[in-house]
Amino acid sequence: MNDKNKIIAGLIIFGVIITFPLWYNMGKASPVPEPELTTTAKAAKQCVRETEYMTAEHMQLLDVWRDSVVRYGKRIYVNSSGKEFDMSLSNTCLDCHSNKAEFCDRCHTYASVDPYCWDCHIDNPKEKE
Repeated sequence: MNDKNKIIAGLIIFGVIITFPLWYNMGKASPVPEPELTTTAKAAKQCVRETEYMTAEHMQLLDVWRDSVVRYGKRIYVNSSGKEFDMSLSNTCLDCHSNKAEFCDRCHTYASVDPYCWDCHIDNPKEKE
C-alpha cells in the first residue's frame, strides 16, 4: 500500500477530467432560436393550431396527418375553430413556412433532431413547379 497517494491523485485527476464538460460549460447554454416567419405566415395570422401547440407538438400532428392520409385516405383536417386545412406538409405547412433553413432547420439543429420528413418530401414544392 505504498502507492496510496498515487491512487488518490489519479482518482482526483480522473474526476476532474470526467466532470470537465459539466463545469466548463456551466451557464453557457446557447439561446433558443426564434424561427423566422415569412410574410405569408404573418399575413395568414392563423396556423393549423395554436403557436404553443405547434411549437411543442407539431411532429405528433404530422404523424397523425401521415397516418390519416396514407392509411385511411382522409385528406382534410378541421381545427378547433372549424377551419379546414389540407393534410399536407408540402402544400399546407410550407405555404407559410417556405424557408426551411430559417424556420425548420434552426430549431431542429438546436435540438439536435434529424427529422425524417425530408426523406420523402421536397423542402420547397413551389420551386419545383
